[in-house]
Amino acid sequence: MPQKRKLCFVIADGGHARFVRPADDNALHTFEAVDSTTVHKKDHDLVSDRPGRSFESGTTARHAYSPRTDPHDLAKDRFAQAVARRINEDAAADVFNELVVVAPAHVLSELTDALDLPATVKLLGNLAKDLVKTPDHELWPHLKEWVRPVQRA
Repeated sequence: MPQKRKLCFVIADGGHARFVRPADDNALHTFEAVDSTTVHKKDHDLVSDRPGRSFESGTTARHAYSPRTDPHDLAKDRFAQAVARRINEDAAADVFNELVVVAPAHVLSELTDALDLPATVKLLGNLAKDLVKTPDHELWPHLKEWVRPVQRA
């Protein structure tokens, strides 16, 4: 007997992720949403202390060092890694047997690079688009190529 299809769409950006499934009538529904705890924090809340300072060689002026990386970019990368870990856990637990990842290009590459083998095997495709704030009823035109037609008895 063929295995029942369990398709999961992971729709993410740097601070939000939605797990979406088609219902029996192929209407798409979010069954879980995850938000980053750091997405709306200010830089000074994300770093432990102020940047270091140095003296100007020719004068007594002092200048702050610029950080090598933006704290918000690091927070977004950490969130993408956390979402990828969740996808890997769900793949191992057979929560889904087919997966499609939808995210802006920079987040998409971060997510797909962090997927382990069991999750990668279940990956049907991906879409480089930001659909996190798109309501469920407006997702169909973007995701219909991965949803199979409803089988009528």
